[in-house]
Amino acid sequence: MIKAVIFDLDGTLLNRDESVKKFIDNQYERLNKWLAHIPKEKYSARFIELDNRGYVWKDKVYQRLTEEFEITQVTWEELLQDYINQFQHHCVPFPNLISMLEELRSNNFILGMITNGFGQFQMDNIKLLGIESYFETILVSEWEGMKKPDPQIFKRALNQLNVTPNESMFVGEHPANDVKAAKNVGMISIWKKDFQWDNVDADFVVDDLAELFSIIHKANNDSILFN
Repeated sequence: MIKAVIFDLDGTLLNRDESVKKFIDNQYERLNKWLAHIPKEKYSARFIELDNRGYVWKDKVYQRLTEEFEITQVTWEELLQDYINQFQHHCVPFPNLISMLEELRSNNFILGMITNGFGQFQMDNIKLLGIESYFETILVSEWEGMKKPDPQIFKRALNQLNVTPNESMFVGEHPANDVKAAKNVGMISIWKKDFQWDNVDADFVVDDLAELFSIIHKANNDSILFN
């Protein structure tokens, strides 16, 4: 019987692709007096390319940008700090985020989150999405000293929620860090579809967060999963 649902953040609850587009366009506009020699589309496109969907930390991204575009009136460190301070104000949730969390909570499911990233940065984003209070535990890799797909970070979340692996589901968009890693510790996996991958070996697949409750209901009535 499923008692707990644990989520990834970026690409699962937070539409990071859209958030990045909003942020980098806004950064260009705000800092235009230092960036005006670069076409906006070029600056934004190169940032997104270097960012690699969040898998390259922004110190490296901004160092490359300042070198390639010969940005001299503002340092890469200042651009990085602007990212840290301002990104949270451009967070875009996936559709039906709040209604999905409300539905799960009202049906007495225990909710948790495991996200890779820097602690305060990720917490700022979670708070700006308005979802912090829904979760009994939130584990951020920097603060935990380990990151997905390490099985220990999943086990730590399960221990904190006081549930066993087969009483829990993990919802994430990454085939290895989320889906496979959760299955490896005995959790039921749900893949939040992402255009970057196909044919992910998950127990369930969702296109929209609104589908999640019906999937959990199906799992709780599918005795095969619990034999």
